[in-house]
Amino acid sequence: MIIKVHYHIYNEKFKMATTDNLIVGHHIIFRLDKSTEIGKIMDIYNDSKNEKYKTIETVKIAENNDLQKMYENRAREKDAFVIFKEKIKEHKLPMKAVDTELEFDRKRIKFFFTADNRIDFRNLVKDLAAIFKIRIELRQIGVRDYAKRLGGLGPCGRPFCCISFLKDFEPITLQVAKDQQVNLNPKKLSGACGRLMCCLSYEHKFYKEMNIAFPNIEEIILTEKGKATVLSKEIFNRMITVKDSDGNIYKISLEEYAKLNRRNKWSIFPSRRAE
Repeated sequence: MIIKVHYHIYNEKFKMATTDNLIVGHHIIFRLDKSTEIGKIMDIYNDSKNEKYKTIETVKIAENNDLQKMYENRAREKDAFVIFKEKIKEHKLPMKAVDTELEFDRKRIKFFFTADNRIDFRNLVKDLAAIFKIRIELRQIGVRDYAKRLGGLGPCGRPFCCISFLKDFEPITLQVAKDQQVNLNPKKLSGACGRLMCCLSYEHKFYKEMNIAFPNIEEIILTEKGKATVLSKEIFNRMITVKDSDGNIYKISLEEYAKLNRRNKWSIFPSRRAE
């Protein structure tokens, strides 16, 4: 069985040996790696896809005192974050505080930060350990993870993909945007993290395949009216805008282009080639 648990700010999926007596909405205490966490069950379902998830051991269903401890931990995290920022400033370190996590059993506290380069924070750790008197862990994260931890809404009006379902960040290059013929305006293509939006990759495979069927921009092709230069292409309408030697601009269909330019008929439907 697989359960989806919301803990801290993440929605994570974990594998369990059993889900007896557990229902959606329950808060549970569970062991993850070497830490003890508390989280709320968001979903329970069969492992039909046999995907690999981290295995957790459920300790118990959370009681009222456990929930009270969870709220107290969240308050302590806020106080610890303030101290973390003050200590960074005191040590004059080129890093930016992002977030703080106090494990449920209060044996370890994690401080997350961003920085352009590697930071020697040994003295900072000593100061923090002296204040909190528990195990201290400083973790440097990237700007995408920064946005994931803070959360928010994208230009589509929905919560960030990285906090909703994305687990791994694939590199997104400007070529991905070029293949989709979108406006190469960095402000419109960038997410809250300042990097190219992850959703640009969702349809990239389709556009890449369709670009094989279409001619390149400025390529000279044959039409029923003679030779012409390609000005633009409309993938969804399956049309190509061309300009002939007399300066006349007109459109032709993808089928006409394929027929007159000896393109393989399957190149019009590139997705079928894999069947």
